[in-house]
Amino acid sequence: MRNDLYKDILTGLVFMAGLFGFLSGAFIVSSDLFATAAIASNVNINSQRSEAGSKA
Repeated sequence: MRNDLYKDILTGLVFMAGLFGFLSGAFIVSSDLFATAAIASNVNINSQRSEAGSKA
């Protein structure tokens, strides 16, 4: 459970860094950070679904 919290915090920090980069005009960097946050979020969601499916 604690590991998921750290992953969520890291994903949120990457997203916020991407938002800051977008607002400051660093569009290429912000695009990379948004993509990283989206992929990390999807990996977290999919791993939680597979764990829930294996427990049922």
